[in-house]
Amino acid sequence: MSDYYVYRVDNGLYINVTNRCSCNCVFCVRKSSDGINQGESLWLQKEPSLEEITQDIVTADPTGYYEVVFCGYGEPTECLETVLDVAKFIKKNYCIPIRLNTNGLSDLIYGCSTAKEMEGLIDTISISLNAPTKEEYLSISNPRFGLGSFDAMLQFAQDCKKYIPNVLFTVVDVIDSEKIETCKKLAAQMNIECRIRTKI
Repeated sequence: MSDYYVYRVDNGLYINVTNRCSCNCVFCVRKSSDGINQGESLWLQKEPSLEEITQDIVTADPTGYYEVVFCGYGEPTECLETVLDVAKFIKKNYCIPIRLNTNGLSDLIYGCSTAKEMEGLIDTISISLNAPTKEEYLSISNPRFGLGSFDAMLQFAQDCKKYIPNVLFTVVDVIDSEKIETCKKLAAQMNIECRIRTKI
């Protein structure tokens, strides 16, 4: 356990707000490692407050980074209010793009549409697609909301296009090439860019 709320990956400043997640993906790095960078455990002793995160951001000085990314050892939108408050702080004090990496299930977490809340705060949202059908998504991502999670994630992505400048899908290359191509076609039908990620 540690208190790494802010950490660096390449030229990005990453923010770790929670270890809670509404999915239990078969490929999740949390199953095999305590962190991304050597010596840095991203398992939190407690969820950080807004003040703790912003203090770490000031110490890290985002001006030298390419972007700030909400992505840690959990699903950031489990703490959506914290994410939005931190994003407001960054927008007020720094000129740097903000990306949110998410499983896209925040509407199910909160029981309402959430995309509009991110308007003007999140510049890029990267949504984990990871499967071409609801059945395969259920098998790979193991969402706690069950079979309807896939359609909810797609609807969230569609909603995000109205409020967020850059919307992306990602697919981890743990599925076969044919399924990856089907994911790409689905993304193209929705006019959303699809990026393939290598499992860490």
